[in-house]
Amino acid sequence: MTEYRPWRGVLVATALPLHDDLSVDHDAYAEHCAWLIANGCDGVVPNGSLGEYQVLTPDERARVVETAVAAVGGERVMPGVAAYGSAEARLWAEQAGEAGCGAVMLLPPNAYRADERSVVAHYAEVARSGLPVVAYNNPVDTKVDLVPELLARLHGEGHVRAVKEFSGDVRRAYRIAELAPDLDLLIGADDVLLELALAGAKGWVAGYPNALPASCVELYRAAAAGDLNTATPLYRALHPLLRWDSQVEFVQAIKLSMDLAGRRGGPCRPPRVPLSPAQEAAVRAATEKALAAGLA
Repeated sequence: MTEYRPWRGVLVATALPLHDDLSVDHDAYAEHCAWLIANGCDGVVPNGSLGEYQVLTPDERARVVETAVAAVGGERVMPGVAAYGSAEARLWAEQAGEAGCGAVMLLPPNAYRADERSVVAHYAEVARSGLPVVAYNNPVDTKVDLVPELLARLHGEGHVRAVKEFSGDVRRAYRIAELAPDLDLLIGADDVLLELALAGAKGWVAGYPNALPASCVELYRAAAAGDLNTATPLYRALHPLLRWDSQVEFVQAIKLSMDLAGRRGGPCRPPRVPLSPAQEAAVRAATEKALAAGLA
């Protein structure tokens, strides 16, 4: 019997719609999750960085997960459970399990530059929740790098089942496959999608499908199948937007693209501020070009 792995395919790290007063618009979020699935995405990842989890209250964070599960079913929801403390991260994982989710995504400790022993202990603690854990490697933001050797250890000890790889170093895909062949590699940065798909990635924790789901799904499916005739022109057309996923202002950029595509993107909570005029012009031009090309 083939094991079900809910982290495979296109899982959208969902942006979180806010009202003008910056309260969470749960109705819009539920509709957004359902719309993503209707447009070919396989699942959603609430409470990631794109979902502004760092500035949500505990009650808001829990309700976001519950809203997503009610909208698309728990098997399609893989919440981010990052927290400064391992005990808190485990509690978020347990909450996800109680809500019906099939897996969770976890950053390494990021309150300080954790060493290997601390990283292993952190993942071991959250794995005790009983839900499969997908590691999230983002060394630029966390200053903790889950290098292939460490990922192989985490997988070998049963703490993680997959990794969202956001280092941008596509060479790591091959080293991970050598050291931990059963560890699923997930594309973490939108602007290396083609390279990592061709290297054998089993999924994509994606940002820009929030605005352009159908074309992004088409791109991923073609790339994963090795269909370069389809994937390459789509990748070139979308790349001016996809590269914003690796910028500091990725949340603001993706929300602006959503607004332009007729979705509810809206504002961000502080300390994020609006894009500068130059940044807004660049995102607007790239989005309008994609929309004119029929990529909505």
